[in-house]
Amino acid sequence: MSEGRGSASMNMVTVMISLLLLLFLSESANAATYNVGGPSGWTYNTDTWPNGKKFRAGDVLVFNYDSTLHNVVAVDKVGYGSCKAPGGAKVLSSGSDQIKLARGQNYFICSIPGHCQSGMKVLINAV
Repeated sequence: MSEGRGSASMNMVTVMISLLLLLFLSESANAATYNVGGPSGWTYNTDTWPNGKKFRAGDVLVFNYDSTLHNVVAVDKVGYGSCKAPGGAKVLSSGSDQIKLARGQNYFICSIPGHCQSGMKVLINAV
């Protein structure tokens, strides 16, 4: 039985799809998981926790905290500096939130009054 040109094209498409899937899976496999704040978890004075760590886009941050006392809100640079979440911001409050880092600056605060001002905020730069 002979194979026509269509079979060669189909094999090439299959190989390309396989390579793309392999690339995607290897990127996911290299992602690291970080518990924000270390053993203490997401709490006061967490703002210095990232010092000395290298983060990559796709890494996962795990925010562990008492959900009756705290929350997590992704904010922009202005929100981080002012400790204010913009109106309509998504507030996470499960007590064990997981967030995948985007490339560049990633800003997070606790929006409970006074908590961010007490260092319950974190800035992560992911390359």
